[in-house]
Amino acid sequence: MTDVLPETPPGTGPPPPLAGYTVAVTAERRAGELVTLLARRGARVVHAPAIRVVPLADDAELVAATREVLARPVDLAVATTGVGFRGWLAAAEAWDLPLVEHLRSARVLARGPKARGAIRGSGLVDAWSPASESSAEVLEHLLSGAEGPLAGRRVAVQLHGDPLADVVAALRAAGAEVVTVPVYRWVPPEDVAPLRRLVALVVAGAVDAVTFTSAPAAASLLSVAEEEGRHAELVAALTGGVLPVAVGSVTAAPLVAAGIAAVQPERARLGALAREVVARLPERDPVLRVAGRELQVRGHAAVLDGDVVQLDPGPMAVLRALAAVPGAVVPVADLGGDGDDVGTAVARLQDALGPGVVEAVAGRGARLAV
Repeated sequence: MTDVLPETPPGTGPPPPLAGYTVAVTAERRAGELVTLLARRGARVVHAPAIRVVPLADDAELVAATREVLARPVDLAVATTGVGFRGWLAAAEAWDLPLVEHLRSARVLARGPKARGAIRGSGLVDAWSPASESSAEVLEHLLSGAEGPLAGRRVAVQLHGDPLADVVAALRAAGAEVVTVPVYRWVPPEDVAPLRRLVALVVAGAVDAVTFTSAPAAASLLSVAEEEGRHAELVAALTGGVLPVAVGSVTAAPLVAAGIAAVQPERARLGALAREVVARLPERDPVLRVAGRELQVRGHAAVLDGDVVQLDPGPMAVLRALAAVPGAVVPVADLGGDGDDVGTAVARLQDALGPGVVEAVAGRGARLAV
């Protein structure tokens, strides 16, 4: 597991929108891009790949599938990902197999704009693409008869790690001969330890949001939690204080099946995913007017009059408890630890935030001076 810590120097203007928050990234492919997008916005990023992409360019399985496609004319072909479709064509060219020429007589459907770009880049013509970029809408389009009857027709489906069992089964039930082409597959990471640590962090509320860019990554995190005996705790955390953010509805499907309502951007893009995190996290924490100053209590830091104040876990936990009931006296018993620990934490808060923000109430507890 890798932590990426942004620099948020005080007194240099408004803090970045995610300063004080910890965001987990479960992606492997293009993870660096997403980590950078979040870190630039001030987040502390925890990277724990939930899956590993295994290319099949030299795999006998892909060779066999390609030869099966070439055995007879194809009526319909479905490109599900741009990188996968390009990889398939490149592998076929390396093996001196005339795949592009063979597909010229087929109607080639694209699951989304990247797949459409790969089709056009190869010199083929894209026949149709759904607005939702989902395999479910591609299936609905085919079953509707928009491309003609399916019975007796050959359909080649380029897979993208997910076997798309429901799509393949529905096409076969409609009478189509389906040839699946696994260009790459997703498997668990070689080292599962970072993912196990991420499960523990989520359950402990030590991260504020978890991002998902593929359905297998979401399923993998849930599976590891199940193996650790913490599935129920993980679900409770992701339906409670930890924000789950999925790049799209297909990615969110395993979470939804587990009862987790993940938020999603309007467009399935990494930039849109990062902007969704920016929009969702700060709005959960109100800006409080305390002792004539503006205070926002975030995940692992406070923002006081526009400056990010880093706090140790003990004082941070006390400040979070006080901010939950602004102005009310919170008893020592509800602040965690014994009286001495709480007193020390309150004293550290007073030193870090300045006079008047946190008040100790003798014999009772502490309060924010709202």
